Amino acid sequence: MFDKLVEVICNYVEVEPENVRPESRFMEDLGFTSFDFMSMLGELEETFDVEVDQQEVVNIRTVQEAVDYLETLVK
Repeated sequence: MFDKLVEVICNYVEVEPENVRPESRFMEDLGFTSFDFMSMLGELEETFDVEVDQQEVVNIRTVQEAVDYLETLVK
């Protein structure tokens, strides 16, 4: 799950995969804008065949939080 998320992240911001860590914050560390983040969520919905809850994703700040959230949807 983490590796696939890193792959998707690298489609949206200019960061090397090895520089994405579980504790990396989307906005502050990886350079995401709100638009980038919402666009990425759309791709994740397609990639993992899930539907994200807009109310819940506003609390996701780090890559690990995104992984944890996606894992709850995939199960």
